[in-house]
This record gives sequence, C-alpha cells and structure tokens, in this order.
Amino acid sequence: MNEHAHHPDAEDWDERYGDDQMWSGHPNEQLVVEVSDLEAGTALDVGCGEGADAIWLAERGWRVVGIDVSARALDRAARAAAAASADVEWRPIGLEQVDASTYDLVISFYPALVRSDGAVIETLLRTVAPGGTLLVVHHAHVDRERAREHGFDPDDYVRHQDLLAVLTGRDGWTIEVAEERGRTAPEGPGAHHHTDLVLRVRRD
Repeated sequence: MNEHAHHPDAEDWDERYGDDQMWSGHPNEQLVVEVSDLEAGTALDVGCGEGADAIWLAERGWRVVGIDVSARALDRAARAAAAASADVEWRPIGLEQVDASTYDLVISFYPALVRSDGAVIETLLRTVAPGGTLLVVHHAHVDRERAREHGFDPDDYVRHQDLLAVLTGRDGWTIEVAEERGRTAPEGPGAHHHTDLVLRVRRD
C-alpha cells in the first residue's frame, strides 16, 4: 500500500470501521452479474473499503487500484488480498485525489461521494477510459432518519438520480443498465437493505 496521504475525512472513516471486520468479505453480487462477461483490463474501485470487490476483480485478471480514505479499511483489504494471493494496488486517497489515469472499468458500491457543486461526478466520469465501463450501485429506499441517527445524511451525497441526470442524453456516454434490482443482503451492516439501484454506463 502506498504511503498514507492525509484526507480530511480519514479519521471519521477509520472510526466507522472500528476494530473488527465490517463487511462479509464476499464480492457484491451486482458486480458479479455486471462484470463477469467483460474482458479484463484496468480497474478502479472507488471507496473500496475492505477490498472484497477489488480482490474478486484481481483474481479474474484485472489490474486493480483500490482507493479509500480509511487506512484501517485498506489494512484489512491488503491482508485479505495477501491471503488470496491477489495483486491489488491500495491507495489511501479520496476520488478527488486520483491522478489523471483512466481505467477500463470504474466501480463504486454504495458510494459516499459528497455532492457539493457536482464536480465530484465530473471527476468520477474522467476516470473512465474511452470504451470503458462505469458501474455504480446505490441502496434503494434509504431510511433517511435511520441513516442520520448514525451520523450519515444521504442528502449530502451523490445519488443514483444525480448520476442519471448528468448522463442521460450526454454525448459520449451510453446508459446500458439503470434499474432497481433485488439483492441478497449479507449479514452485518447494511443487511436491512434488500434492493439496489444499479447504473452501468459505457464511455463511447
């Protein structure tokens, strides 16, 4: 893993991740559905957390960079990758700190991308190489009151509909999938979410 680059939200996310593994360690089922038939190339996992999705990609021949502001999550991701003999480059940065590289596949599952002035969406789109795929999955039917009780206001972050609004009819992009889809929720945090909003687009 690269040397830690300080991010203003790093401590908050380290605290959220706590001392024990948070997620199941299994790849997101929407990733498996949407990506299994793609030819392996370069991939960027935005907000990779403990690394299960990035590791799954690496095991299938993708050259993967996983980014997350939480060094605690990335430490777990690096250990899991080593145990699986999966080669992933882990970077402790936020999306706004990504360099000018572009990727054949960019994924982000249940992203916490601050809406702000909308610049973060443009930053996300710039990471996708021509001919590449962007796959973003959000929870559907978010309980805003429950989220706020945990210090997380969904209205502060980029939503599925925000991405759709930017991409619908936009030159150079083709929306391939934009749908609500059931999910098999694993145990642990997020287990109460049973439906996803899946968005897959291709950069022409």
